[in-house]
Amino acid sequence: MKKYFAAGIFIVLLLTVITHVMAETEKHTEKPTVEARGAILVDLESGRILWGKNQDDELAMASTTKIMTAMLCLELGNLNDIVTVSRRAAVAPRVKMYLQEGEKIKLELLLYALMLQSSNDAAVAIAEHISGTVEEFCALMTAKAKELGAENTVFETPNGLDAGDHHSTASDLAIITRYAMKNDKFVKIINTHEYSGQSSRRDYHIYNKNRLLSEYRGANGVKTGFTGKAGYCFVGSAERDDLSLISVVLASGWGGRGREQRWNDTKEILNYGFNNYKNETIVVEGDTAGNLIVERSKTTNITLVFSEKLRLPITEEEKGNLRMERDLPSQLRAPITAGNVVGTCTIYAGEEKLAEIDVITTANAERHDLKTSMEKVLASLLEIFTSGKVDVVLPEF
Repeated sequence: MKKYFAAGIFIVLLLTVITHVMAETEKHTEKPTVEARGAILVDLESGRILWGKNQDDELAMASTTKIMTAMLCLELGNLNDIVTVSRRAAVAPRVKMYLQEGEKIKLELLLYALMLQSSNDAAVAIAEHISGTVEEFCALMTAKAKELGAENTVFETPNGLDAGDHHSTASDLAIITRYAMKNDKFVKIINTHEYSGQSSRRDYHIYNKNRLLSEYRGANGVKTGFTGKAGYCFVGSAERDDLSLISVVLASGWGGRGREQRWNDTKEILNYGFNNYKNETIVVEGDTAGNLIVERSKTTNITLVFSEKLRLPITEEEKGNLRMERDLPSQLRAPITAGNVVGTCTIYAGEEKLAEIDVITTANAERHDLKTSMEKVLASLLEIFTSGKVDVVLPEF
């Protein structure tokens, strides 16, 4: 009897585990359900968009603005500089360090306050120190965004407070964040849990407000945000195994519920990415992409190779549905130089275009026809007359 009872318990447990696994598998393949008005999930390495919701809608983005402020500070400023705080910086609204007019403070300390506790007065002080005025700094921010390909972003404040036409999109913020995450100092700052420093007036102890760092495995960024117009926003980043993902949620809600929802939205999006995608090497740099006949040369054909390595996050379904389409000429005509781009290879998963890679030549092919042979003969004869040599072997026709 006990044996039957034990067997029954085992079967029940086994069925429970199987049901749970099946439910989890089903859950993993479902698209994220989020309350954010605009959202996106992007692969950090390749930039591939893995999922999106109204990702190109122009929305207020609150303090996620400060990602660009920090990058311009890192690129244009000297972190050892001593900044003198202006009245405009001192009267900036909360959240703030409570800087005082005339206070002297290291630029690096301002940068940590900007990114860890989202200090609005630090943003103004940084902007004025780098560009002289807030307005000039914001113009630089907008220009930098467009340079990176974030075409639908306009910065009118360095801290993200609602003003004028200040806006971005989930797509643009992902572009800006991908750029920022390539900067080692930026990554170090946003992963710092607490930081201390002092100014000419007092000591500062700053804590990181990014809950994702302590609540989500592999989290390594990036920036919180809230204003009355933008609602609760967050740009997140996490890395597991060899996959690094960036998430953006804009307007996840307002009030206490919205404050919590931005974290729920972010985790939902990142979970979808990590549960469904794995990085796969699709093409290896230097792999053969084909061969082409060469006209008007002693070299009769040249091997073609892929110009770069291609690694992309793909699903299991996509992995079994990959295909390549090569766009190459029917033949080549000399002269050819090694490394010349002669065509492209487009990689698809089903009907979705994933990437396009250049196809290049691997060798030189000197032109060899009547015209070039005659030019060689004439060059050789000219050398005879100018040097006095007579034992010259003429080029072969």
